[in-house]
Amino acid sequence: MISDTLTPKSPAMKNGYESGLNEWIKLEKAAIELIGIIGTLWYEKSIELIIFHNELTDRSSSELMNLHLYAKNVVKQPITIHDTLLIAREIQKLDLSPSRIDIGKLASEWIQEKTKYGNDSTKFITDKLKRFIGKDKLVLTPKDVVLYGFGRVGRIAARELISQAGKGEQLRLRAIVTRNYSDADLVKRADLLRTDSVHGPFPGTVVEDFENKALIINGHSVKMLAANKFEELDYTAHGINDALLIDNTGVVRDRAGLGKHLLAKGISKVLLTAPGKGDIPNIVFGINHEKIDLKNEKIFSAASCTTNAIIPVLKVIEEALSIKNGHIETIHSYTNDQNLLDNYHKKYRRGRSAPLNMVITETGASSAVGKVLPALKGKLTANSVRVPTPNVSLAIMHLEVSRKTTKEEVNEIMRNAALYSTLVEQIQYSYSNELVSTDVIGNPCASVFDSQATIVAEDGTHIVLYVWYDNEYGYTKQVFRLAKYLAEVIRLRYY
Repeated sequence: MISDTLTPKSPAMKNGYESGLNEWIKLEKAAIELIGIIGTLWYEKSIELIIFHNELTDRSSSELMNLHLYAKNVVKQPITIHDTLLIAREIQKLDLSPSRIDIGKLASEWIQEKTKYGNDSTKFITDKLKRFIGKDKLVLTPKDVVLYGFGRVGRIAARELISQAGKGEQLRLRAIVTRNYSDADLVKRADLLRTDSVHGPFPGTVVEDFENKALIINGHSVKMLAANKFEELDYTAHGINDALLIDNTGVVRDRAGLGKHLLAKGISKVLLTAPGKGDIPNIVFGINHEKIDLKNEKIFSAASCTTNAIIPVLKVIEEALSIKNGHIETIHSYTNDQNLLDNYHKKYRRGRSAPLNMVITETGASSAVGKVLPALKGKLTANSVRVPTPNVSLAIMHLEVSRKTTKEEVNEIMRNAALYSTLVEQIQYSYSNELVSTDVIGNPCASVFDSQATIVAEDGTHIVLYVWYDNEYGYTKQVFRLAKYLAEVIRLRYY
């Protein structure tokens, strides 16, 4: 027999329900206040608040609380919305330079160190952010950006450029170039930007400006230009100067071809969103971007989505355990270069119907690893299987390492890298037992490390790692991290 004190109608249960609901309402109110501070800092001071990789701008109160739950589970500390709200209030009081600040990390440090500061949160934040205080600490010169191509990556890039514009002190989307222009095309381009079958509706406004042949996106007037040759446009005629051109087409990948962009008036640098050929530097931001010769080099490659996904994890494992050899198999979503139905294709197997088949194909991942991480040159092989999903891919890494290890040690190595290393933007640590590909759609990290799937053989030297990645959005985020570096508009960062 169930005691009356535990029945749904009992005062005890009712009080428990009411107290739980009231506590949740308090959290909602705190989240709403935090949302207001996040917006004020972003649009008035160019200060962006994040929490352990995750962007907080344009989030709902429930989403914020869910992100706090993630932080609590990964950092293994009871970080609450009240902790981060306290931190945000203190940040708002300071006159900071443009910056990107992880309030999750600050809240974690506050929990550990507040007794040291006598529970004085103002003193704590002032001490932690002292190098950020003063507008003279960092002065940014905005950079014009031209998107050449408006396909999958091009449209996600446009969304991201607009959503990250803030006060307009970093990258400014000024023009999009396609092969043709007509008013009917403008309407179609606008509709494709507004809605996306994978990434959902654009959280903003898109208005067709037929008179000026432009799209007005969240108040940003973006010229829609047409060209059949890279060099034929005069961007300066549209008020665009010293611009970074991001080539999303991948049609040309060598220096001679991409160099033609530089013949167009108004373009000073070119960034390719595909692996570059020849001597074009292939850059994985967070790994080798600081080796770029910014003064003399004008053409750059952001490598491939797969390269950006695997190299951060490989670097961490190489430094901790030393990789002897291995094989990487990528389970990759189908792409636009495949056929919907069986038809001719210059590549073997890619001509077969993408939505109906798993298709074995080649990948340049192993050679790319050797270029970016020379210590691993010749140690890895790689292949790819295209599968009938529209987005999110998975890299399975079979590695032999130089010393014995355990699953627990491998996971802890990756957790620390995701939270505390220089790769916090690139690697996210997942603890979920239920992680599947659709969960990774819209993830901003290049690599999502699936800790629950890690395998270590009995000999302790053969390990299998599973790394997910949004091959569209996650890759585009890497492109823009690199773009900001090339444009020299990266804000101060506290991660």
